[in-house]
Amino acid sequence: MKYQRFEDLPVWKAAIDLAARVYALTGDRFFSQPGDLCSQLRRASLSVSNNIAEGFERGSTAELLAFLYIARGSAGEVRSMFHFLDRLPDAAHLLSEISNLKSLSESCSRQIRAWADSLQNSDIKGQRHLNDQSRAAYEQDKKAAEFQRRIAQSLHEARPEIFRAPETER
Repeated sequence: MKYQRFEDLPVWKAAIDLAARVYALTGDRFFSQPGDLCSQLRRASLSVSNNIAEGFERGSTAELLAFLYIARGSAGEVRSMFHFLDRLPDAAHLLSEISNLKSLSESCSRQIRAWADSLQNSDIKGQRHLNDQSRAAYEQDKKAAEFQRRIAQSLHEARPEIFRAPETER
């Protein structure tokens, strides 16, 4: 599926859910104590969805990849802070939600990594670099590859003996 808007991306939806849930969590009285933990946790969680959105809107694969890695780093930062919170006795009443949010941040990280891996193996440079001629060439290449795949599959079905490994001589 080709996404036209970052708001339609499943990973962005998960990331925005992470940020909203972190904001709700940090409304707890535990986070009213002095220090930057509340602010840092909020900023890092919001950074995940914001960087996905910004990279998506940039229009080039290289820039999208750069922002995806920043988003993934922010997801790791959120997870690290949750590990820290796990160790604080005063946060014991939050452990269940912290565990859920840790899992959600890890899921975001995995999704971002999978997307980045697929982009790194792609020859598409991004929307900014597409014109009518490059779009037509890309579509033609995709159709040719699919045609070759279907021919190979048909040949394999019609003549499977061609594809068997030769038996070794004794």
